[in-house]
Amino acid sequence: MSLIRPLLAGLLLVSILGHPALADTPAQAAQTLPAANDLAAFDARVEAVRQQFDVPGIAVAIVKDGQVVLERGYGLREVGKPDKVDAHTMFAIASNTKAFTATALQMLAEDGKLDMNDRVIDHLPWFRMSDPYVTHDMRIRDLLSHRSGLSLGAGDLLYWPTTDYTTREVAERLKDVPLTGQFRGQYAYDNILFGVAQLVIEAASGMDFKQFLQTRIFTPLKMGETRYNADDLVASDNTATGHAKQDFKDLKPVGTLTWRNVSGAGGLYSSVHDMAKWMNTQLASGALPDGGRLFPEKRQREMWTMLTPIPVSRPSIAELEPAVPNFLGYGQGWMLSDYRGHRVVWHTGGWPGMVSRLTLVPGSNIGVVVLTNQEVGAAFNAVTYSALDMMLGESAHDWVDAYAKAVAKASNDADQDWKKHQAVRAENSTPSLPMAGYAKTYRDPWYGDVVITQSGKGLAMQFARTRELAGRMEHWQHDTFIVRWNDRSLNADAFVNFGLDQDGKIREMRMEPISPLTDFSFDFQDLRLRPVDGKQAASAH
Repeated sequence: MSLIRPLLAGLLLVSILGHPALADTPAQAAQTLPAANDLAAFDARVEAVRQQFDVPGIAVAIVKDGQVVLERGYGLREVGKPDKVDAHTMFAIASNTKAFTATALQMLAEDGKLDMNDRVIDHLPWFRMSDPYVTHDMRIRDLLSHRSGLSLGAGDLLYWPTTDYTTREVAERLKDVPLTGQFRGQYAYDNILFGVAQLVIEAASGMDFKQFLQTRIFTPLKMGETRYNADDLVASDNTATGHAKQDFKDLKPVGTLTWRNVSGAGGLYSSVHDMAKWMNTQLASGALPDGGRLFPEKRQREMWTMLTPIPVSRPSIAELEPAVPNFLGYGQGWMLSDYRGHRVVWHTGGWPGMVSRLTLVPGSNIGVVVLTNQEVGAAFNAVTYSALDMMLGESAHDWVDAYAKAVAKASNDADQDWKKHQAVRAENSTPSLPMAGYAKTYRDPWYGDVVITQSGKGLAMQFARTRELAGRMEHWQHDTFIVRWNDRSLNADAFVNFGLDQDGKIREMRMEPISPLTDFSFDFQDLRLRPVDGKQAASAH
């Protein structure tokens, strides 16, 4: 989940930081450390964020000039339990993993094991996109820059929620994922190509991705509180539990999700204590405290050079105007934009029950990381901007109030969208077929099978490779149904529409999320599901 949820995505477009052309002046860089009363006021703002956005726990680290200014936790690891969040509590950092994947590739380039301009097929000869030209010309740096021609979140259902596909199988299915945009023509956030990047790392290094991260990054940085993915967590770990508002209303703990098949896009768990080390290394252009180097400065310059421009949207409310960037783009595993005239490099992560943000101000040697165990991006944005204003000596802005209004507007917009559906619904319409007529196995070229069975007088749906995507179906109108997932924390109910041919036989099944607040990784709209006969279904693997 850019894992960035649609609500986050709308808010993030007005919360971006950093641009290569805005170099901080020496006067800007000469900032003093915050006083004790400033830090106390910041603590109060974090607590206000927790209360306003119903976030059980938040962890924050702030670094400056290689030193840790603040490193602490606020609130609870899990609602209803006494364990508190501290600087060592591990959270899913989700898409903040992408910078580690990009760094790993740059380290291998420095080793001479690859060149960032190498074609992907030079290292993975079996690699295929749905367009032969794109297959032939896809370069390693293209994997990291969201400009492949894939649509937003394309292919995410191959691993979101957790599926039983392997990393190689996910990558192989790219040949059937359609390209909807021009190659290198526009920005569209994806996760799936970072899984391909992971396989390139393994092919070039001769190590599996987990081993490479551990030996080449985590061990040199002494990141002992970082885990490859949720499978590596143990009962004794100081780990936060994710929380989500079921049906967008009731806050509940959610189960632990693992991306064991596309870990390069968002698998890592870490603490702010460890992420402070990561930020200091990035701010030092790869230099380590012991005098060694993780990577040379030229490699960081490449990661922080804009490859993909991103259009800048206006804010949903006036109170967010101070966060609007002058320009915005993506490098390799990093977002680039500006904030109050300062060059800033950043990324976010979105995960079921946990979202996060890491922000660097290179010209002032400042870094801020915010990890949370509730999936509301307004919280990490409000904390991040409060920290940046404090560290940069900028006048304070009421970010809590601003983002509270933005969240309220997004919620109201979603309610109005649902009312529009209700207003045009033909409630007295009936399906064209008896319920048994819809009960079939349907196949999409890239995802695989979705099975509909008759359950009593109704229908039930199960995605064959995704255990969590199971739910009951209810008739909406005509040949359109709604699937309501059994796991109510998914917040991803979808319309299911059956297209019939001239003889009244089902030609195709299409799906689309109901709510605009649903995470874009539920890319149901990209599925092209057609019925298969019993023999075809039995032969599927």
